[in-house]
Amino acid sequence: MTSSSDRSPVVDVQRTSTYEIRTYGCQMNVHDSERLSGLLENAGYVRAPKDADGDADVVVFNTCAVRENADNKLYGNLGRLAPMKTKRPGMQIAVGGCLAQKDRDTIVKRAPWVDVVFGTHNIGKLPVLLERARVQEEAQVEIAESLEAFPSTLPTRRESAYAAWVSISVGCNNTCTFCIVPALRGKEKDRRTGDILAEIEALVGEGVSEITLLGQNVNAYGSDIGDREAFSKLLRACGKIDGLERVRFTSPHPRDFTDDVIAAMAETPNVMPQLHMPMQSGSDTILKAMRRSYRQERYLGIIEKVRAAIPHAAITSDIIVGFPGETEEDFEQTMHAVREARFAQAFTFQYSKRPGTPAATMENQIPKEVVQERYLRLAALQEEISWDENKKQIGRTLELMVAEGEGRKDGATHRLSGRAPDNRLVHFTRPDTAVRPGDVVTVEITYAAPHHLLAEGAALNVRPTRAGDAWEKRNTAEAAKPTGVMLGLPGIGAPAPLPVATGSGCGCD
Repeated sequence: MTSSSDRSPVVDVQRTSTYEIRTYGCQMNVHDSERLSGLLENAGYVRAPKDADGDADVVVFNTCAVRENADNKLYGNLGRLAPMKTKRPGMQIAVGGCLAQKDRDTIVKRAPWVDVVFGTHNIGKLPVLLERARVQEEAQVEIAESLEAFPSTLPTRRESAYAAWVSISVGCNNTCTFCIVPALRGKEKDRRTGDILAEIEALVGEGVSEITLLGQNVNAYGSDIGDREAFSKLLRACGKIDGLERVRFTSPHPRDFTDDVIAAMAETPNVMPQLHMPMQSGSDTILKAMRRSYRQERYLGIIEKVRAAIPHAAITSDIIVGFPGETEEDFEQTMHAVREARFAQAFTFQYSKRPGTPAATMENQIPKEVVQERYLRLAALQEEISWDENKKQIGRTLELMVAEGEGRKDGATHRLSGRAPDNRLVHFTRPDTAVRPGDVVTVEITYAAPHHLLAEGAALNVRPTRAGDAWEKRNTAEAAKPTGVMLGLPGIGAPAPLPVATGSGCGCD
């Protein structure tokens, strides 16, 4: 613990203190950060400007434990804040998330200027812990061993006015050898269906028109409540909510992808024709070593059934290259599976050791140069397939939900950007009619690139929506807030693939 002589003087939070949250890792962490923002704003803080770079009264790190060198990156960032804290009276630093759950007391030992350490199960305690640290003038470390409240039941400051995450379960019952998440998030715990639907209805009442159901293994929903068809029933129930235009979910596990889920997707109009289902490897040998409970034939069979029921579905995946023991033959099986699956996108990762996982101590770790060479071959194959699949979209008429902040060149090209029902990113010519994020625009696709589509002609239709109204209302309110509060960018939709990545993402699916 830090002595009282080393601590900053007590500061009155009522003077409109600012906060900054830095988020790392998976969608669950993004969702948790929205709740942390809501909790802090309820406690009287306002968001610091986007370019604050640590110049805030409270800086929160919401960490991920599955990325390569995650701890070194955290301590490097904490080290850069140490001199800033010395110069800024009353500044506080908090560390939460999976790395905090894993390292606990280690954090304040290595970075004694940290004020609060909290875990994945007690994010709702952050304001109380900050106040306690301020009053007692010593670091507060509180790690709950089990979930205290579902993230979605806490106050929120959503990053988007028109799209929202809705957590349906937390935790994971799988034992994948590359993944440490179950040890940090705990066993799967499902929310009551009625609570989920009540939250969605409340969000729709606020103007949200797209929701993404979120869980570590989202389609395992029901295992905790003893109903194997609970997820398909939930999808169908979402279809009955008036005003809810788009329903997505992430990420399902092939083990739990049953025929009733496929039928619900196909028969529920507002469930989008999109599926992100991690394959991880195409080799049965490697899948067994990963403790994945399916094999290549089962995985490809699911995709075949989905495409038979939903012909225009866009399917994306996660793939790990260079898992311990992977031979050239194993890798060729992955290449074969990719050719057969014809993913719209695949997020490929070079395997790297995760401390605390069984795979980290396995024999036959693959040399870095071999992993890199295989990664490049797989990336080139997927790039070719992505481009071919996108070319099939040329000439199609699509309804786009206008997005905010997804077209980095929109200002220069005088275009706007939106998401098609299958979640493909489309840049389109700015209509003469005023268009807001959340509104719906109908366009014809004229050009395809590997990672986006273009609609270069005039928009065929512009439909103002309640979601657009919500965005406009929120923007107006944001502009009226004190300096230091800025509207964030939406976190909904599949991220653009990175040219090089290490790790397996969250690894929780």
